[in-house]
Amino acid sequence: MRRNRARRHLEQRIVVWLLRLTALISVLTTIGILVSLLRPAYEFFLDVPVWDFLFGTEWRALFVPQKFGVLPLVAGTILVALIAGVVALALGMGAAIFLSEYAPDRVRRILKPVLEILAGIPTVVYGFFALTFITPQLQLIFPDMIAFNALSAGLVMGLMIMPMVSTLSEDAMVSVPNSLRDAAYALGATRFEVATKVVVPGALSGIVASLILAVSRAIGETMIVFIAAGSLANLTFNPLEQVQTMTAYIAQVATGETEQGSVVFRSIFAVGLLLFLMTLAMNILGRWVVARYRQKYE
Repeated sequence: MRRNRARRHLEQRIVVWLLRLTALISVLTTIGILVSLLRPAYEFFLDVPVWDFLFGTEWRALFVPQKFGVLPLVAGTILVALIAGVVALALGMGAAIFLSEYAPDRVRRILKPVLEILAGIPTVVYGFFALTFITPQLQLIFPDMIAFNALSAGLVMGLMIMPMVSTLSEDAMVSVPNSLRDAAYALGATRFEVATKVVVPGALSGIVASLILAVSRAIGETMIVFIAAGSLANLTFNPLEQVQTMTAYIAQVATGETEQGSVVFRSIFAVGLLLFLMTLAMNILGRWVVARYRQKYE
């Protein structure tokens, strides 16, 4: 008996230390990424003032004269991410409400893994799908639309992140106590009214957090925007025009023949650092929303 108790205690300590090690690896990885970005970015800012980088309206890193105003890249990133967020919210919320409030258990067990398959499709496939299928269909509606545009990239990216919104939102809705549903039904509410006026408000913190996390995932997406959105750094919020996102620029320069140590090469680290800070802020915002507006049920 004493020997078995000692072995279980040893096993528990080993498991605890393994969990601590995995958490430490995650923290050290994040610190390593940040450190690898800081030095080249600092060297870049020795040549390009931070003010000109953050608030400049022209980005012509590969042309003469060179301009390193990052606002066109930020605008393109935000535009595509906003379109993706709207699509993911509309489709993801519809799927989450159906799975949580309407679908029988057997249907839920089938549909939920099918939806999550969308998250496992390679993003390069999504990119070519946007370029070769979605864009021609949109050109039937908007004849002046060019092949590369923010709209098709945003729509397809919304499909890609939709499973994240639907899964996390559905989990939040399921956690709402059935007593609240029963009380609403007792007052004469319909199933749709219960879903939209009781369950969704009760799970609002989880829904908002899922959307923020999905949008932060969209901000960091590369291949879809690299293939479908174009490579022209254009300061515009017109979704029918060609744009270049921050990740697409990094991919363009990193895979080219740019001389290492040049200002252009170091610019990808400055853009990467800004992208890192944007996604970090989005994740912190998501955690704050969950902590601030979480509904605790007894």
